[in-house]
Amino acid sequence: MSALTLLPAGASAAPARAARPKPRATLVVAVLVLAVALAWAFLPWLFTSQDPIAGVAAEALQAPSAAHPFGTDATGRDLLARVIFGAGNSLAGAAIAVLVGLVVGSALGVLAGSVGGLVEDAVMRVVDVLLAIPGLLLALSVIVLLGFGVTNAAIAVGVTSIAVFARLSRSQVVRVRRSDYVEAAFGSGGTFLAVLGRHVLPNSLGAVLALAALQFGSAILAISTLGFLGYGAPPPTPEWGLLIAESRDYVATSWWLTTLPGVVVAAVVLAANRVAAAIREATA
Repeated sequence: MSALTLLPAGASAAPARAARPKPRATLVVAVLVLAVALAWAFLPWLFTSQDPIAGVAAEALQAPSAAHPFGTDATGRDLLARVIFGAGNSLAGAAIAVLVGLVVGSALGVLAGSVGGLVEDAVMRVVDVLLAIPGLLLALSVIVLLGFGVTNAAIAVGVTSIAVFARLSRSQVVRVRRSDYVEAAFGSGGTFLAVLGRHVLPNSLGAVLALAALQFGSAILAISTLGFLGYGAPPPTPEWGLLIAESRDYVATSWWLTTLPGVVVAAVVLAANRVAAAIREATA
């Protein structure tokens, strides 16, 4: 009996189109949070007219109000303005850190996975050494060599992520390199560089890009940690970790100084992780 005879009268035999999955509410919220944070970083003056550096001493330590939604700090500076302008330093630092890890780590991983042999062994032993060193200790060691500042802190955080990118990219390249269509490309006369650029890299970088999105949130946390410890932007530069560090002496009396910037950092990191999860699902 044919499949058509099983259809009820009047029903169409055409296959039903798969409904497009609707974006989840959490993903929409995450994208909106990241969009606001990026807008703060690129166009901070559109969101506040307050000066993030100069303060009014008479308005010191004011609680959140209509005039100062995040309150003021110990020198009378508007905390929301400092958070908004601090987004530029924190997000730029995170972007530099991810770029360093992505470019250097992926290059090492592609080299190891595509060449193999002694080159692969040497590269992966270096990666093992990097993985054996605690991330914060490695970042502090790099900062000691480069000096303080947001850019140097970002480079230090990027160095700590090189090993993670290298391992993932190497595993992806090895997986793709052993596939049938790559073997067929070599068998049809394709050169090493041509096959690498046309087949191996495009089919192995999806997971690496998902990791880059995930590392963006981790980089924000790491740079904020270094800023909190005093290795990032110097005062009075607005930077998220430094804002929390400057306010730690007022936790008992002025809760908003640490709580509200901390909520902003947590929201941006969680949003970045949610977007990274969506990218990973899409590229799986």
